Amino acid sequence: MSSLKYIQYQGLLVSTAAHSWESLEYAQNFPVQHTDVFAVTYPKSGTVWMQEILPLVLNGGDLTPVLTIRNHDRVPWLECKQLAEIVDRLTSPRALVTHLPYSLMPPSFHASKAKVIYVTRDPKDVLVSSYYFHQMAAFLEDPGTFDEFLGKFLEGRVPFGKWTEHVKSWKSAELGDRILFITYEEMVQDLPASIRRISDFLGSNLSDEVIQKIAEHCSFRSMKDNDMSNFSHVSNQYMDTNKSSFLRKGIVGDWKNHFSSEKLVRFVSVMNQELKEESSCLFVWIYINQQVRKFSG
Repeated sequence: MSSLKYIQYQGLLVSTAAHSWESLEYAQNFPVQHTDVFAVTYPKSGTVWMQEILPLVLNGGDLTPVLTIRNHDRVPWLECKQLAEIVDRLTSPRALVTHLPYSLMPPSFHASKAKVIYVTRDPKDVLVSSYYFHQMAAFLEDPGTFDEFLGKFLEGRVPFGKWTEHVKSWKSAELGDRILFITYEEMVQDLPASIRRISDFLGSNLSDEVIQKIAEHCSFRSMKDNDMSNFSHVSNQYMDTNKSSFLRKGIVGDWKNHFSSEKLVRFVSVMNQELKEESSCLFVWIYINQQVRKFSG
């Protein structure tokens, strides 16, 4: 896909606003430390949420960083331009986020003991969230109609490619106890329990009181009101909040307001076809749909 708004890096489509050849090469050569923690997501799957949760878990619930440092500076993207500018300000244990597939993680990551929290979200909700984000983000291509964008999404003609390929790359990663899989739906359903899982995985051993404090701060409403997390500092020239807010709904099942029965059949058919030979990924797909049914009663 040729576009001034995108570049292709090793087959992966990324925006030129946040990425460059230099930043992507910098990511490949990034010296990962044993104590680093990566939150890995496909776009619109809870990245900003993890940028809020991780500093609090790693710092014993101290709210100072999340109230004084912008989220993309406190927990930067591995592949984005600003990492090189702020890396010297990050203190151990460093928290980072990335949308990269497993195959594009730097060699130093594989040689390290760094931990990964991989957040999966129902791809139907990912699609809807991404559709609205493409409408308000001037640095992304216009999504067209919802039906047109659905086609682009299923074919992987969107930043960071196919959802199925991203999930498969990380589900098949042989990282043992270095990786924790959690779903966006679990976090919506019981945020304190999800934070407890993350805390235990990272060895933070937080008290129930601190867990509750973090959960309250990391509610959707609280994050939407936090100027360090809601991207309100970004000019409307880049993100037009008159079209859609960056933190739009933060709910499960919004896809039902956008999918016709025909679109749903098309979407599920493609997903089943692409995941049918990946038993671990198919489990994720089935699990997600079970959670959706729970939320819909």
